[in-house]
Amino acid sequence: MNNRICEILNIEKPIIQGPMSWITNAEFVAAVSNAGGLGFLGPNAGQTDVTRSPEVTAERMRTEIQKTKALTNKPFGTTLIVSHDLTYTWPILEVVIEEKVPVVLINGILDEKIFKPLKENNIKIVFRPGTPTIENAKAAEEFGVDVYVATGFDEGGTVPERVIGTFSIIPMIADAIHIPVMAAGGIGDVRGVRAAFALGAEGVFAGSVFIPTNENPAAENVKQMIADATAEDLLMFRTLPAYYRSLPTKLSKKLVEMDEDGASREEIAKGMGGSGGMRVGMLEGNTEDGYISVGTGITPIKEIRTVKAVIDDLMQDFN
Repeated sequence: MNNRICEILNIEKPIIQGPMSWITNAEFVAAVSNAGGLGFLGPNAGQTDVTRSPEVTAERMRTEIQKTKALTNKPFGTTLIVSHDLTYTWPILEVVIEEKVPVVLINGILDEKIFKPLKENNIKIVFRPGTPTIENAKAAEEFGVDVYVATGFDEGGTVPERVIGTFSIIPMIADAIHIPVMAAGGIGDVRGVRAAFALGAEGVFAGSVFIPTNENPAAENVKQMIADATAEDLLMFRTLPAYYRSLPTKLSKKLVEMDEDGASREEIAKGMGGSGGMRVGMLEGNTEDGYISVGTGITPIKEIRTVKAVIDDLMQDFN
């Protein structure tokens, strides 16, 4: 089966593993790429402690990139941390170019200053806005984005600001642009993949389904919690910029209570502890002080498997 995403990214199967901040590392990403997908190093890949230094962040990324190269000869990607002031962007961009990483993920911001050096170095760009819209999809196409990720409200992590489900957002975006669209949010087995393709997606961008795998650095108790849970177990609360969902932990229950008691989004976001709450909850397995971020597609996940088993299952139609 001809597939534009496979051709553009030079991969065997049209699946990208989401760069889930703290819970990616070289071994995990290489396993995804070796199984035929595209592994992505998250912003804190391979790390266990916080740094606020853009230079240290970039050098940590370089180390993890080099480790990944030693474990796979297949393409993989790196998250380009992009904020409005681009503080972290330039050091990481330099590392990505120097290390010849073939693909980057840009979250949210379209900026010609970033795109120009990427294009000049023939680095493929996967663009994933926090909230997909027809407007930003068309803008991304004009900027020269190679692949656009349409994320539905079903996803784990910071959900889109508009409450539009994955299987409504895909056809809306796919009909608006000519570049290939990937579906993200709530895909837990091959049925979700087939539905996404039927609606116009040409690939899937998955996170939660890859967490309960042998190679993922998440804590073992967290992996088992995901395998034992269904979408009915998930808690949701307001935060910045919109909403967040988590499996039940002491912290996530407290955040729901804050929401119900009328706390502001800013107050709840402060209570979350930023992405540090994910590190504590998902990497350390501390279900008292952290949260466990997953999407609504967790119900079909019944056991801890290998990365290859997950990809073989989701990509049955491409074997």
